[in-house]
Amino acid sequence: MKQAKAIPVLMYHHVSPEKGLVTVSPHTFDSNMRWLADNGWSTIGCDDLAAFLAGKPLPDKSVLVTFDDGYLDNWVYAHPVLQRYGQRATLFTITGWIGDGAVRPYAGCGQPLPATPNHNACKQAVDDGRADEVMMRWSEIEAARAAGTFEFHSHTHSHARWDKLCASAADKRARLAADLAQSRATLQARLGQVSDHLCWPQGYFDDDYREIATAAGFRHFYTVDKALNTRRTSLQHIGRIVTKDRTDGWFGRRLGLYRRPLLGSLYLALRGK
Repeated sequence: MKQAKAIPVLMYHHVSPEKGLVTVSPHTFDSNMRWLADNGWSTIGCDDLAAFLAGKPLPDKSVLVTFDDGYLDNWVYAHPVLQRYGQRATLFTITGWIGDGAVRPYAGCGQPLPATPNHNACKQAVDDGRADEVMMRWSEIEAARAAGTFEFHSHTHSHARWDKLCASAADKRARLAADLAQSRATLQARLGQVSDHLCWPQGYFDDDYREIATAAGFRHFYTVDKALNTRRTSLQHIGRIVTKDRTDGWFGRRLGLYRRPLLGSLYLALRGK
């Protein structure tokens, strides 16, 4: 078995026909997942990446597909595509934004689909107390997990930037500790388990954040930084590739760069990361 030298980690937020920030269309996402299937790539889970970073071998052409936040369109449009191609993804979930209710229809099930607003409209809905209109429900999370299309990890409980909201470092640390504790407790209560994988809200972290998160039980930290993930990668600085709504070969080219340490390092150096 040819072994992986580096693991690309893809970052998605929305898969929706509604154009907007951090969004790819259902057609683009289908194209991405079909390309992986057609070109011999294997989608892995967070524990697989952790094992690789700890020195265990993974097959060449292994990739971790991640989603941030937990928007409804992840269930409506991404879930059926992952199921169609036998792929799986990780969803870093804002646990405080997830509510209860019946499972809603997803693309291809033969029923009318719920609206999936663009990113700004989703943010406004959450701010207005209408998160259920734009976020997945626990029932959908459970259904996706049972289907094997998604695994779920922490993206904090509130997605708050405590460094901006708190007047003192002590308050920031206390608020973050409480937020992470609530996220872990919620995942444990709703899914029966919680992992040591954490994705930073808006990609922000500092020394206080890392110290508090480590004390809370997290060890693997996911950023929004462009970086190669090799055996030398710090567990506290896992890089991800921001995906784009393009079907012109960009997807395959980026994966080719981020699986080859020498070529990828040269690319990042030339681009200034």
